[in-house]
Amino acid sequence: MTTAPPAGPGDIVKTAQGPDVPRRPSRPPSRSRLTGRALSRALPVSPAVILLLLFLAGPIGYCAYIAFTDLQLTGQAESSFVGFDNFRKAFGDEAFLNAVWLTLVFTVVSSLIGQNTIGLALASLMQRASKPVRTLTGAIVITAWVLPEVVAAFLLYAFFRREGTLNAVLDFLHLPSQNWMYTLPILAVSFANVWRGTAFSMLVYSAALNEIPKEITEAAEVDGAGGWRRMWHITLPMIRRSIGTNLMLNTLQTLSVFGLIWVMTRGGPGNRSQTLPLFMYEQAFQKSMIGYGTAVALLLLVVGSLFSLVYMRLLRTEV
Repeated sequence: MTTAPPAGPGDIVKTAQGPDVPRRPSRPPSRSRLTGRALSRALPVSPAVILLLLFLAGPIGYCAYIAFTDLQLTGQAESSFVGFDNFRKAFGDEAFLNAVWLTLVFTVVSSLIGQNTIGLALASLMQRASKPVRTLTGAIVITAWVLPEVVAAFLLYAFFRREGTLNAVLDFLHLPSQNWMYTLPILAVSFANVWRGTAFSMLVYSAALNEIPKEITEAAEVDGAGGWRRMWHITLPMIRRSIGTNLMLNTLQTLSVFGLIWVMTRGGPGNRSQTLPLFMYEQAFQKSMIGYGTAVALLLLVVGSLFSLVYMRLLRTEV
């Protein structure tokens, strides 16, 4: 038994309904039709793309240009192109290196360790707490988050200052007190950022923990796994993507914190709490060196981009 070969473009095809008709060859869509289809798909997002180019890419490109000039706010008729002089000046400036170190300390203590760990602990405890306790704890933590940054900074300044609440409590307990804003300024502003920003991590982890099937944790509990073993071998692996997302968002937000530190210490005493945003502000607007300050801002943007790339690489990995 043999089968007939398939019909070609010019062959006659027999149909059951009527006489034999020649088969028409299929034509690929024309280039104009493809272009029109692509334009119709891109039309709804074109306003957003235009706004991003106008208000985001445009200013970033202009700032990148200024970073290679000696532009100043006052005392200069015109600016000139200086190449990488601003960047070489930054890496040879002890104040800049000190700001980089303090920025890393501030980010690690307040974001990677503080907000992330305390947010996960609060979310885990609220899973087992009663409804009134969950409501009260959530209200207190979220209130600190929704407060304006200036208000939160004044509250924490009143807490850590020499005659503040913390020293009053220590004196009541007959413990030694100290001027926290002078002796440990970077840790004081780090704890302030933890107090203000932990609510976001708590909300992220609460949503992630609610997605874990109860059957898995109950089965592990029946098998004799304790709380720490369940947390390490079940909970953390199952919410790893939420951990990566939370770390990325918290890190980028912490790198750009300015108002909280400015209100509490203004980078002092000296420059012992001067992170990169405050150093950039001092160089650009207090010393009028816009080109140098913009170069520092560009370096801060590069640091944030590197953190983002690391976290995005971690998020690509499947659980």
